[in-house]
Amino acid sequence: MNWTNKKVIITGADGFIASHLTEKLIDLGAHVSIVIRGTSVNGTSKNTFKNLNKNHIKKIKKIISCDISSSDIVSHLAKTKAEYIFHLAASAYVPYSFDHPLEVNLANVNGTLNILEAAKNLKSIKRIICTSSSEVYGTALTKKIDENHPLNPTSPYAASKVAADRYSFSYIKTYNLPITIVRPFNTYGPRHTYDVVPKFIKMALSGKPITVHGDGKQSRDLTYVSDAVDAFIKIASAKNTNQKVINFGTGKDHQIIFLAKVIKKLCKSNSKIIFINTRKAEVQRLTCNPNLCKKLTGWKAKVNIIDGLKKNIEWSLKN
Repeated sequence: MNWTNKKVIITGADGFIASHLTEKLIDLGAHVSIVIRGTSVNGTSKNTFKNLNKNHIKKIKKIISCDISSSDIVSHLAKTKAEYIFHLAASAYVPYSFDHPLEVNLANVNGTLNILEAAKNLKSIKRIICTSSSEVYGTALTKKIDENHPLNPTSPYAASKVAADRYSFSYIKTYNLPITIVRPFNTYGPRHTYDVVPKFIKMALSGKPITVHGDGKQSRDLTYVSDAVDAFIKIASAKNTNQKVINFGTGKDHQIIFLAKVIKKLCKSNSKIIFINTRKAEVQRLTCNPNLCKKLTGWKAKVNIIDGLKKNIEWSLKN
């Protein structure tokens, strides 16, 4: 699809994946407006916008600084005449949900409902991409997880994403909205500040012990951020993805202990690898079956885990 002059809204654009998506869609010629946290100062986030190219910031059509869990966002979006909404804003750090379940619920469930309500009233809307999560599945019950795998959330975060996911589905069935629900598996790369990969890189580069929860045999399917952005765009571009649920990931999982050892080696680090208590609500294995995404869009992950980690480490050294 030609994105030139398409009116796009991206929520959570001060976040990890959404900031990369913002840049890519601007490069493709879209008229991009963004929704960022209400705590951001003067329309910029000190955490992410310092990493954005100034030329990209200048090309953003409108910056809406607002808490998406507030109904104020509905009236803000009503004025945009958006054609495409990429909803990525969320409270996404799983351990944070252990102590802040109500706050996470507000951001992920109420926030999604507000976006859906806004989209319902936009006559211009052509597609809403609602971002769910692989965490909704819990530990894989099959070798690879396809879109029909049971939803077994193990953490308050995962439960909030299931609720948002199913609200999105209900708006397809009730209001016939052009929604696509995407369930990305773990994503890593530049600008990511939490989760296992950036934590291990930071520990390795600083010479601190690399702490592994449990025995390290739990595994994750890790997608490099450029591949994830490509998936979002291909899914939004394709007509045959409308009103569907779509997973994307590499189709390969890697044990956490493997990541610790590889990151230590690539960083040329003297850090010790130590084992600590098992994390609450731990999912033992997440492996994506990306066949539906590939069938509908032709998408396939291009960056392998070693090359992706090297790129991530290079960025961390510079930043």
